[in-house]
This record gives sequence, C-alpha cells and structure tokens, in this order.
Amino acid sequence: MSTLTALIIVLAILMTIIGGETGIRSFFSVLINTLLLILLAVLISWGINIPLLILIFIPLKLVTIIFLGTHDYQVAKNSFYSSMVVCLLVSVIILGFEYIAQAAGLGPEAGEILVGLSQMPGLSYPLIAVAVAIFSTLGAVAEAAVAISSGLLEIKKHNPKITYDELRSSGTKIGNDVLGTAINTILFGMFGSCFSLFLWYIRLNYTLGEIFNEKMLVNEALIIVYSLIGVILTVPLTTSFLAKSMVKREARNENK
Repeated sequence: MSTLTALIIVLAILMTIIGGETGIRSFFSVLINTLLLILLAVLISWGINIPLLILIFIPLKLVTIIFLGTHDYQVAKNSFYSSMVVCLLVSVIILGFEYIAQAAGLGPEAGEILVGLSQMPGLSYPLIAVAVAIFSTLGAVAEAAVAISSGLLEIKKHNPKITYDELRSSGTKIGNDVLGTAINTILFGMFGSCFSLFLWYIRLNYTLGEIFNEKMLVNEALIIVYSLIGVILTVPLTTSFLAKSMVKREARNENK
C-alpha cells in the first residue's frame, strides 16, 4: 500500500466518523472533482476547444463541490447560483489580466526537465493559463458561498422575523469573517507550494526585478489575486441572493 492510498483511507474514515452522511458525500465530492480535473487535462491534451471545456466543466465542478458537500438544498442552490455568477465575472477579469501579464508558458526553471522534449505541443499556453486560473478560484468561491449561505440560513431559522436589511447586515459580518480566513488560507497555501521556488531565487541570487518578472511566481500571484477577487465578490452576491429568496418565500407563505 502506497503512502497516498493510506492517507486517502485515513481521510475517508475521519470524514465518515466526523461528518457522517455529509462527510461521506464530501469525500466522494473530492474524488469526483479529482477525476473531473484528470478528464479535463486529457481532453485538453487531445486538442479539444479549451473555452468550450471551461464552460462545460465550471458548472460540473461547482455542482460536485456544492451539492455533494452540503446537506441543505436551499444553501446548495443559492451557493451554486452565486458561485456561477462570480465565476463568470472572474473569468472575464482573468481573460483580461492574463493577456496583459503575458506570463503563460514555461519558465527557464523547466529547461533541464524538458531537455530533449518539444516545448511546442500544439496547444495554446495562454488558454491553458486561463483554464488553470479559473479552476483554481472555484474552490475558494464555492467555499465562501456555502459558508455565508449556511450562516444566514441558521440566523433565519433562529430569528424568523428578521428583516431583509438585518439579513444583509448579518451576511456582511459573516462575509468579513469568511474573507479574513480565506485570505490567510490562500496566502499560506501559495507560500507553502512556492517555498522551494523562493529558495531557488535566493540561492541563485535573483534580483527583485527578475523575481517579479518570473513566469512561475507571476502565475501563482495572479491566481491568488483572482481567488481573493472571487471571494470578495461572493460576499455581497450570496448575501443578496439568499436574503431576497428568503423574503420572497416568506411573502408567498403569508399570501397562502
């Protein structure tokens, strides 16, 4: 048994013990998302249109992340709608800034690894960079949407007479807390994944200008900024969607 297999089994057991049915569903959500990413990479390598694949796989991954990882249908539905809107907005931002940055492709650090191999595989590196950036932001956006929706729904359950404005205010406060933890999670995740790269820069005496113009670091930094923008946009959109849907449902119940 490999180390990875053992860790997956431990993860499955812990998620089942702690999360119960929701934990099992979340575990399968992780597995399905992993398979979707592998399938996406294979389809891109076959030369299938990348923008078309992005449009197909964004809702597929959001459905897997949100609906399998959430036991409440109302929370899942609201989180899905807000996440879809945010992802479309962030995708437009990503397209613009990836074109401006011109950081797609392979950096000089990959030279030794790719000696003897072609670095022109017949695929669009800019479109691949866009796809990587978009799918890297999905998890942060979906997580923020579910956290805000769950918090607001619990507030509504404990205070059924709460007004729309009070719900918006509560959603903003929850969003501020979610935003703080999301920023730390994203930043530390980036630092952990790029730690060896930072050591590379230091040991090879890179200048500050060379570091800021290095493709690998620029791509990682851009993904962080895209994720933060996505989380920031998720806070007001998720709050507005859920507050309006709750108010409308309450009005329909009163009319009945």
